[in-house]
Amino acid sequence: MQYTHEVEQMCCVKKGCNHGPAPIPQEGAWTQSTKIEDISGLTHGVGWCAPQQGACKLTLNVKQGVIQEALVETIGCSGMTHSAAMASEILPGKTVLEALNTDLVCDAINTAMRELFLQIVYGRTQSAYSEGGLPIGAGLEDLGKGLRSQTGTLYGTLAKGARYLELAEGYITKLALDAEGEITGYQYVKMGPMMEDIKKGMDANEALKKHTGSYGRFADAAKYIDPRHE
Repeated sequence: MQYTHEVEQMCCVKKGCNHGPAPIPQEGAWTQSTKIEDISGLTHGVGWCAPQQGACKLTLNVKQGVIQEALVETIGCSGMTHSAAMASEILPGKTVLEALNTDLVCDAINTAMRELFLQIVYGRTQSAYSEGGLPIGAGLEDLGKGLRSQTGTLYGTLAKGARYLELAEGYITKLALDAEGEITGYQYVKMGPMMEDIKKGMDANEALKKHTGSYGRFADAAKYIDPRHE
């Protein structure tokens, strides 16, 4: 350890009380964290790239400072999907400090890691008051049936109005309009469950019919339109 001449000339003053860091809530306990191994929890973070063209939602499950589980979801940029593929391999096994200082390929994922790191080390995790935390695999609970991200895709123009493209129920195939031209409901396909049935051998047309549903006053519409082509 090197000291400047000015410090070397100083006399020693005894340090007073030291109560250590404030305890943080994590996994049903109050922890005075002094090292990375003291950090545990499951939580989420959202990040964006510099041009804000795309965004990432990152979910990590950390046990004793080491990332055990990572869910990387991206939207808005095609290149981000491949960055997310690499990040899903990079993150598990790293400490949260290592992950914070690792190039996760995409700025949006890096930013999500930064935001998530702050939540974890300050004890603002989803599992802060869950005794023992959440098991590895809990991150998948963020996904819908068939393990698809919860995605909403809506578009609208002043000239032509709104178009619902994808909602929580699934991929929108038809919009129902009343006599005034206002949206009264929609027809959707549950893509995750449909693909699961097709993989199990069900005929594709049968699976499509089985997993097609509607919402709102769809049946009594004055007009139906394809939101992607009409």
